[in-house]
Amino acid sequence: MREQGYDVGYPVSASEAIPYERLLFIRRTYLHLVGAILAFAALEAVLLQFITARDVFALLGTSRYSWLAVLGLFFLGGTVAQWWAQSETSRPMQYAGLSLYVILEALIFLPILTIANEYFDKTVIPTAAILTLAITAGLTASVFITKKDYSFLSPILCVGSLIALGVIIAGCIMGFSLGVFFSFAMVALMSGFILYYTSNVLHHYRTDQHVAAALVLFASIATLFWYVLRIVMAFSSRD
Repeated sequence: MREQGYDVGYPVSASEAIPYERLLFIRRTYLHLVGAILAFAALEAVLLQFITARDVFALLGTSRYSWLAVLGLFFLGGTVAQWWAQSETSRPMQYAGLSLYVILEALIFLPILTIANEYFDKTVIPTAAILTLAITAGLTASVFITKKDYSFLSPILCVGSLIALGVIIAGCIMGFSLGVFFSFAMVALMSGFILYYTSNVLHHYRTDQHVAAALVLFASIATLFWYVLRIVMAFSSRD
């Protein structure tokens, strides 16, 4: 049996690991998270040089079901990416999963970013990015300072996600717009996910699961950015 604070030579949860192992796991997780965010930003910067809002409207504006199909493909691709990232036998497959998810996020963000870039004030995207990072930093700091375990949020987040998914699908099928109040609700939901996954980094992820941990954190932060951007766009002037 492993006593607290002693190394037994195989991965354990971060809460049970010796301080050095715990610190190394946390450092690796957040280095991979920063790498994913920087890769996402770089991909978007390149794609926005070649893709215009007209291209987006031509692709997605032909049918109300176009965006639903895109969301379906993103869900399937994201499921595969997370499965790969959680591989316990292949480190390259874990990195392939994280890389795939970053690419998928970059592609699904293209419509909203091209619209924000071409039709709104040029400060909209940087403002949303700064607000997203500030919210994330505050939530992360609160977990690391208090060391509270937010695993009790799991059923609440699951139900909230199902409700949100239902509203999004209904909006795509029936053609109604999701207003700013829905965006605020999603910001609250994604904040809950960041608290949940950050506490999992401290308490539940094994010390060899830094890639999978970075992926779920990146997914939550990216979704938070999406809805923060929608809010900023709603209160910003058009060019």
